[in-house]
Amino acid sequence: MDFQLSPLQKELQARMRAFAQNEVAPFARQWDENRAMPREIIRRLAELGVLGGPLPREYGGQGWDYVSTAIAYEEIGRACSSTRGFIAVHLGLVSMCIKDWGTEEQKRALLPRLARGEIIGCYALTEPNAGSDVGSMESTATRDGDHYLLNGTKIWISNGNIADVALVFASVDRSLKHRGVTAFIVETSAPGFHREKMEGQELGHRASDHAVIRLQNCRVHKSALLGKEGEGFKVAMGALDHGRLGVAAGAVGVAQACIDACVEFLTKRQQFGQRLADFQMVQQAMADMFVETEAARLLTYKAAALKDAGVRTTSETSAAKLYATEAASRAASKAVFLHGSYGYTNLYPVERYYRDIKGFEIYEGTSFIQRIIIARDLLGTGKK
Repeated sequence: MDFQLSPLQKELQARMRAFAQNEVAPFARQWDENRAMPREIIRRLAELGVLGGPLPREYGGQGWDYVSTAIAYEEIGRACSSTRGFIAVHLGLVSMCIKDWGTEEQKRALLPRLARGEIIGCYALTEPNAGSDVGSMESTATRDGDHYLLNGTKIWISNGNIADVALVFASVDRSLKHRGVTAFIVETSAPGFHREKMEGQELGHRASDHAVIRLQNCRVHKSALLGKEGEGFKVAMGALDHGRLGVAAGAVGVAQACIDACVEFLTKRQQFGQRLADFQMVQQAMADMFVETEAARLLTYKAAALKDAGVRTTSETSAAKLYATEAASRAASKAVFLHGSYGYTNLYPVERYYRDIKGFEIYEGTSFIQRIIIARDLLGTGKK
């Protein structure tokens, strides 16, 4: 085992850190308040190669390994979870899914444009009555000659209002449960594809775009199938393996950002005639944050390294997501507490970290779901 990053990985880390700290972090609070990111930041992500990072070069990518991809997610997530979330959906859930399951024609038509940021992708899986339980999906795909008619409602679709292409999941036969789920590549300009912003204000990730998508006899050609009829569940789960690695790495970034913010605050703030950093109970809290963040980072890098080795990593990725998100949640809670009343305002970034991290424990499979995945793999339960 080699725990050192390669020279190329170190160079990428430095480049991503400089970008995140100089071009993202100074504006993250403003974006959070405005509930939107500028399109310019998407253009910059494309210029830096992030939007095509792990894609093969023949499809417009950079050919990064998965450890490098995790590093990029971590550094950008350290500055802004909404920006990291955009990438995880666009790249992890959409582009990588098309790379894994698309026809050669689909890959050559879409992947270079996605990598250049010319088009934006979204992943339309979640429904009002089908979140973790994908087999209960109510959206339908009815065969009509060489076409399908898609009907249903999707919610909490990140990038949904700004996307040009959507991966849409619908059932060709609801009685088949997950075996009826089928994936389609749908242009968002297609007739019958309607979208609007989610109601209410999110707890966190407020600069992200979250949409309700309504499919009303949305007509797509059979060439839009991603994979075959009935393979949609496998397509979705494969995409989530990519996405969950990005979530885990992003959570490590949030945890590290909490440490950074606390070091900055505690070494300057004085009470009772000494720095807050000099109190032993404060030091204990910081030591715990450091250890848990390092453990989360190692779990995440291990999952990434195993993916690079071609090993199936569903359990390892779930373990990384589970531990990293919960460790980052604990770190954010401690960070707010250690900042005292200052941590209770948006003048300091720890308040945003505290709000953002809760979403990490929910989307792309809740912590409960990750525990189920891990336990089933260990015990061999739930297999048909």
